[in-house]
Amino acid sequence: MPTSTTPRTRTAPPSPSRREFIRTAGYGTAAAVIASSLISKARAAPAAAGSYPTSTDKTEDPLFMSATKIAALIREKKITAVEAVKRCYKRIDEVNPKINAVVMFCRERALAEAQMCDEALKQGKILGPLHGVPFTIKDSFDTAGVLSTGGTLGRKTYVPGKDATVVARVRAAGGILLGKTNTPEFTLGGGSRGTYNLVYGQTYNPYKDHYNPSGSSGGAGAIVASGGSYFDIGSDYGGSIRGPAHANGIAGIKPTLGRSPRTGHIVGYGGAFDSFQETGPLARRVEDLYLILSVIGGLDAWDARMAPVPLGDPAKVDLKSLRVCYALTPTGTPPPTDDNPFTRAPTPQVAELLKQTVAYFSELGCKIVEDQPPKVRELGQVRQKFEGADGRDHIRRLLAKHGTTQASPGLSLTGTVLPSGEFTALCEQMDAIRSEQLAWVENYDLFICPSGNTPALEVPLEYTRTPTGAGGGGGGNFTSNFNTTGWPGGVVRVGTSDLGLPIGMQVVGQPWRDDVVLAALSHIESKTGGWQKPALEGSPVAKS
Repeated sequence: MPTSTTPRTRTAPPSPSRREFIRTAGYGTAAAVIASSLISKARAAPAAAGSYPTSTDKTEDPLFMSATKIAALIREKKITAVEAVKRCYKRIDEVNPKINAVVMFCRERALAEAQMCDEALKQGKILGPLHGVPFTIKDSFDTAGVLSTGGTLGRKTYVPGKDATVVARVRAAGGILLGKTNTPEFTLGGGSRGTYNLVYGQTYNPYKDHYNPSGSSGGAGAIVASGGSYFDIGSDYGGSIRGPAHANGIAGIKPTLGRSPRTGHIVGYGGAFDSFQETGPLARRVEDLYLILSVIGGLDAWDARMAPVPLGDPAKVDLKSLRVCYALTPTGTPPPTDDNPFTRAPTPQVAELLKQTVAYFSELGCKIVEDQPPKVRELGQVRQKFEGADGRDHIRRLLAKHGTTQASPGLSLTGTVLPSGEFTALCEQMDAIRSEQLAWVENYDLFICPSGNTPALEVPLEYTRTPTGAGGGGGGNFTSNFNTTGWPGGVVRVGTSDLGLPIGMQVVGQPWRDDVVLAALSHIESKTGGWQKPALEGSPVAKS
């Protein structure tokens, strides 16, 4: 029986089918069953002293602490899980009318689970490292008993019976799901508006009214930055974790391909484009990225791309020994007047912040050179042709699979259908450039480059199919390049624009050296301060 699900307040009334679903959903019974299951698991999982990470977060307000720190306070009984959940919901209710980030709730279930977490703790039992920590999840992931639309009209009343693998792992570790965060249709249809769909409308940046939160994990980035959730899990097909981290001033990592499962994501594993899609965490503090990756990573019974490679401890990385290179723009990038957001040169402020970020490693004594992977732009061009080689039939199949007859205007449905021989040639070209880049990266431990060419941009009145990342400032080919190669890449806030918008910077590591990326992000955060609380001033934005 579906769990209690309460939709957010909307300007338009819910459809009759959704209203009927809400009216008939089994509220108390399902919550009680799940809560009983939680307490049973907790009884079987006694706490191990000293087995949990130590936080370095200096934040004093519990609402804005890192997940790592709030988890410790809950374990130490200095705050209850029920109190943490209630604080998050209060904050969401304050900010969500302005940013439209959380689009579906499971309030009664969350409070029931929090109460059982507290009861378990009284008995000296802990579910795991996230015991009692509230979180949200991108609406592209299936959540058992909670409406999961994926931003597409065909699923506006769809309630899965099973959690996506990463969701199940977080909940098994004690995390408490608060609700779902907005995403463009299939995570691919945001266009110039970043995070927008025909089910829930537009999500906005918490730092400035009517500005873009980027996409496709824009709802996740906006609510985490606002303090309504301790963390979220996003998906990244071309920059969809790193773009929102940049635009909303938080930390995020796209891990190495094969570390975090895609099972239960609306665009999951398998097929010609399998290697582009990755899942990973978004949080206010870098320390949480390591904690959450440790929970969600590992082999999965369905996603065959997963590999049993242990996640290294970033605390053990010798930062002083790192070989670092950096680049401002892909080789051959047109001048700043170019209108293509994927190739436009970064603003002078982004360029200056890149230099400052590099200086943080120069001060450590790291060897620094200006360099970049070979054929970055060429790889982007090949990938673009590759994705359209079937005439976007893979998108039309998604629409048909989920019963969607009206697609979001930002969803690209056109492409040049290529003969099989030309498609094979594109595969060979992509692999050849991947190999060249893999040989290149043996010379370096860390690559520093922009995560966005500009800070977040204003949400345009006209909806265009401009690449989603452009709404959050673009990412150049430096974001999608590392989806194509599968290397780990993370973003942390390094500064603030003249308009008060966050600016992030991207660091990339060798395959499977997610620990090096995390260590570098942590070092940058220690210098810049990382996330800053948004003011969220002004009247609520109009929903469009």
